[in-house]
Amino acid sequence: MNKLFSCRFNMDTNRVEARFEDGITVAIDRIAIEDEYGNTPAQRSELVWLLYNKPLEYAQMVLGGEMAHYLSLGCDHG
Repeated sequence: MNKLFSCRFNMDTNRVEARFEDGITVAIDRIAIEDEYGNTPAQRSELVWLLYNKPLEYAQMVLGGEMAHYLSLGCDHG
């Protein structure tokens, strides 16, 4: 896959749709990510904040395997 070109949260499907420069589209299931990484209410809250406020960064962290590290830092936006 090439560079991530755009990203948006589709409320109808409950997925983050990420499009790459080469035209490939990937759909990330929000519920699956919350079940995997949202072990506490604070972590789930952070995931929701990222989803609505920074969907591109959300997708980059999920696809890059960096979400667990990000949540371990204790970021609190929600």
